[in-house]
Amino acid sequence: MASYETLAITDDGPVRIITINRPEVLNALSTEVVAELSAALEAIAGEPSVGALLLTGAGKAFVAGADIAAMAQMQPEQALVFAGQGHALGEMLSKLPRPTLAAVNGFALGGGCELALACDFIYASEKAKFGQPEVNLGVIPGFGGTQRLLRRVGQARALELCMTGEIIRADEALRIGLVNKVVPPEALLETSIATLKTIASKGPLAIAALKEVMHAGASLPLADACDLEENAFAALFSTADQKEGMAAFLAKRPAVFQGK
Repeated sequence: MASYETLAITDDGPVRIITINRPEVLNALSTEVVAELSAALEAIAGEPSVGALLLTGAGKAFVAGADIAAMAQMQPEQALVFAGQGHALGEMLSKLPRPTLAAVNGFALGGGCELALACDFIYASEKAKFGQPEVNLGVIPGFGGTQRLLRRVGQARALELCMTGEIIRADEALRIGLVNKVVPPEALLETSIATLKTIASKGPLAIAALKEVMHAGASLPLADACDLEENAFAALFSTADQKEGMAAFLAKRPAVFQGK
């Protein structure tokens, strides 16, 4: 496993745990962090033993935002490159053929909220706080927040959060559907890992197909999205995992999936 300057990476069974490790600056997203996260995600593609990804932050924050000191000096051309890197990272997370979970332990603001939104699920500590406060800096979210937030919570609520720059607590984030679950701080990692281990025990080709179809179908007319589902469902009947899963069910034994 490669080593990184800004990330700490460990495995718990099939779960790859990536911790953004810059607690002295509340894990602010710099170009180096974005580049290292992208490299770490690329590495997972070549590691079939990794069945799921958990993303979290060290110390008091998940990610408290982007590196404002660095952004303050940017010209439009540099800002466009930086935003492109953030969007590419979000796209990698959304297209990773494994489940991804953001375990938000503290502040998830600006780019941190956007990073969490790019994951399939968000579990939050009771101490977590979320927000897109970019308007306070004279800009808008640049890593996908305007689009992923409205798809998560609806257009009116997303507009309100982005226009006011309001920072909300975990219980409110749960109420509006921004997060899936809120737990005590000491239970966050254990609960997150347990969910990912459950998913990793399922057919990996089925999980990958689910993720692909649901992401792609979200922006399509319903009839076209259902066509995606129909074709993906049928294609899985050519796999050894489908044969094993159904044979195991009929034999009343646990399935042993191979991802083939």
